[in-house]
Amino acid sequence: MKKVLVSACLMGQKVRYDGNALPQESQAFQRLTQLADIVTFCPEVAGGLPTPRPPAEINVADGDLVIAGKGKVISVDAIDVTQQFALGAQKTLDLCQQQNIEIAVLTESSPSCGSSLIYSGEFAGEKIPGHGVTTALLRQHGIKVFSQFTVEDALAELEL
Repeated sequence: MKKVLVSACLMGQKVRYDGNALPQESQAFQRLTQLADIVTFCPEVAGGLPTPRPPAEINVADGDLVIAGKGKVISVDAIDVTQQFALGAQKTLDLCQQQNIEIAVLTESSPSCGSSLIYSGEFAGEKIPGHGVTTALLRQHGIKVFSQFTVEDALAELEL
């Protein structure tokens, strides 16, 4: 059985910035949990951030730029949390490499885990095309990242 990394909040763990979880109940998600050995992880907590924590957004809408040192992750109270996000991303990559994980299902819109949309960086509630820091690092190393909204695609990849 292949291992799949899944954001801890999607598995019901209360690790989101607001102290809540985002449990998934779709049939596709349930099928994923039956077909794969699920490894849960929260990059933000692994990077040293508390739960709950102030919301944070990427100021350049691109996790790749953050990794390259050309962007930052800033909390709503103007604290630079880039280092914690980068550390969490690295720990996530290390885990995937140690456990031969090639597929991840991460939380859309998160500054760590967003795979196609993230918040604009202006704390206005606006989502824009982009991806989070962890997603960027995983993709740079060949790990396929999906969101809770594209689990069917993850299943198709898993069943190849």
